[in-house]
Amino acid sequence: MKPWWQVHLLWYYRSETCALISGYGHEQGLGAALPVGMKGAGSLASPVLWVGLLFAALLFRTEALRPALQWAFPGVEPVIYQRSSFPALFLSHFTLVAVASLAAISVGVALAVFVTRPIGQDFRTMVNALATVGQSLPPAAVLAIAVPAVGFGSRPTILALFLYGLLPIIENAIAGLEGVPGAVREAAAGLGLSPWQQLREVELPLAAPVILSGIRVSVTIAIGTATIGSTVGALTLGTPIFNGLVADKLPFVIEGAVLVALFAIVTDLCFSALDRRLRREHGQAVSERNR
Repeated sequence: MKPWWQVHLLWYYRSETCALISGYGHEQGLGAALPVGMKGAGSLASPVLWVGLLFAALLFRTEALRPALQWAFPGVEPVIYQRSSFPALFLSHFTLVAVASLAAISVGVALAVFVTRPIGQDFRTMVNALATVGQSLPPAAVLAIAVPAVGFGSRPTILALFLYGLLPIIENAIAGLEGVPGAVREAAAGLGLSPWQQLREVELPLAAPVILSGIRVSVTIAIGTATIGSTVGALTLGTPIFNGLVADKLPFVIEGAVLVALFAIVTDLCFSALDRRLRREHGQAVSERNR
């Protein structure tokens, strides 16, 4: 009897969705045949590398912009935000997004698994409705409601980001789990896998690219939304933006906005690279199995 992974890979190869995966596997084969120099040139051409370097340069060497900002805004002094260092603001911003996103991923995937099991199907409408409500509430409104309950600082910001990030994760996780072919489930059950083993070893791996797409959207949104946490005392890259608006210092606003935008772009590009890698690995496994 063939192992379960061979059964579901063989089925995956024969299914319609294999067209995309096989394409990635073909690209992987072509990439492996390229000379080392060409593969190195491809790495240097990666947008992740150059955007990441630009982000790091602006984050750690903001002072280098002083002459240009003084020329562009001659009546503003100082032109560089100095109440807190930009690396410290970034670290705080990153921590808020990471904590909220990890909580949203854990709860969102768990709820998606629950409502796609027979025992939880009756709760699917309620879960979708609650997630939609969390997404539809403006983050500023969530902060206004949360501050009296949990106080100022990072906690209301994390709560707002958590509620705002649930919907795309839940929707994509449900779509990914329901997109697993029924024949694959039947083959896994026929091989004697328990429901937990089917979920862990068959369904979640096959649904991973779709789930990752939801996480990618959620995290990217959280990076931009976290800036408003500065209005309730959280330290983020939005702090220079709001201080600049209050003090009428446009350079502060530009510095914070550019760094937030580059942070979101770098994160999105990293998720994109991870998604391509997952699909290539699936394609390579299929190709090796069918040689």
